[in-house]
Amino acid sequence: MMKSIETMRLTLRKFMESDFGDVHAYARHAENMIYMPWGPNDESQTRAFIERAIRTAEAEPRVNWQYAAEDRISGVVIGGCDIHIRGDEAAVGWIIRRDHWKKGYGTEMGMAMLGLAFDDLNLRRVEAVCDAENTASYRVMEKIGMRREGLVWDGRPAKKFSDKQYGDELRYAILRDEWEIQKEITYYNDLPCRFDGFIDVPDLTDGVVRLICTEKKPGIPEKAWVPAYEFIVAAGGEQVGGINLRIGYTAGLYYGGQIGYNTVEAYRGRGYAGRACKLAAIVAKAHGMTKLIITNEHKNTASRRVCEKLGARLVRTARLPEWHDLYQEGNRYENIFEWGIE
Repeated sequence: MMKSIETMRLTLRKFMESDFGDVHAYARHAENMIYMPWGPNDESQTRAFIERAIRTAEAEPRVNWQYAAEDRISGVVIGGCDIHIRGDEAAVGWIIRRDHWKKGYGTEMGMAMLGLAFDDLNLRRVEAVCDAENTASYRVMEKIGMRREGLVWDGRPAKKFSDKQYGDELRYAILRDEWEIQKEITYYNDLPCRFDGFIDVPDLTDGVVRLICTEKKPGIPEKAWVPAYEFIVAAGGEQVGGINLRIGYTAGLYYGGQIGYNTVEAYRGRGYAGRACKLAAIVAKAHGMTKLIITNEHKNTASRRVCEKLGARLVRTARLPEWHDLYQEGNRYENIFEWGIE
């Protein structure tokens, strides 16, 4: 039996015959259906849709899930969403009554459909499409973590009130790995971190290496850059490398990490990077941090060994998103390590 889904403000449930009035209230208006390939409906078309939705809710195997979106306070159906399964993939969509546009309901529905697809149905990939002029719809796709995969010229019937026969179509998609990464980013962003200003850095040495703070870089919120410390790594009176420590958690730092280190080639293989990480962790703990992310290019075996010797856990090897600086530098995959420093 098709289960109901609760979001913050909606109950997503199977359609009922009694929903006719609410559904037809939006399905009959061209202004509400302006970007839809179907509609506006007459009464018989709306009743036929509801009858089909009821039948598909009981079908086995179920490949088309149609949900009515009921406002949890008023009980009014303000729209609907669906997921159509094709093997280990699916397509999702949603519609919202015009007087409820721009209130975040599309994001709630979209996230619910992705959760159903990946967490419950164990699918591999989900896609969505919209008219290329439907800014609100493709912004929802981006908010729920989907990637724009392409623009198809004349890929769908033109929007209502257009003098064209066809319109362009945008295509978005998300893989299960990307969905899991979104949840991991949310987890890390919720970890404790305290920044009331830079601390006076103590003498950081373990008797072999010493960290010398050279710069304290303020955060730049509009770029999602967090505050950072820069250190020289010294040993035996020589500069043997460098390390930086970023205070905070962001989506960018999931791929880039809180710690970045380098060792002068002549001094590699002596364990200096690992020692420097342990000293930098003292500063991170002073800011209330309990876990640090360290990342490295997936073919960088030397950096990976540093993480393993620290006891860091490999979370995954992640495909870099195109918006990330590391992607722009030519990297495509990063190892994501979690290092507990409590």
